[in-house]
Amino acid sequence: MKNELDAKFLLQVFEKIRQFGEKQDDKYRLNGITAFTDLDGYTLFVEDPKVKLQFGFHNQYHFDYESSEHYEQFEKKLKQIDREY
Repeated sequence: MKNELDAKFLLQVFEKIRQFGEKQDDKYRLNGITAFTDLDGYTLFVEDPKVKLQFGFHNQYHFDYESSEHYEQFEKKLKQIDREY
């Protein structure tokens, strides 16, 4: 299964979630997606209840999910945020 991540796309969606999402503590939520950073701001976390994405320094990333269907639904949510905002 391939999970090629477009860093520019992810950063763009992350910023839209921060700009238009609802802030709760240090996390932002928009359309079922939660986005936040670690303390130093170098690592981004983007997740929903079934998929977790960690994106860090030098565009290194790691996905955590149980099925390809969960990943596909997560990807659709990110694309929807990108289109709508």
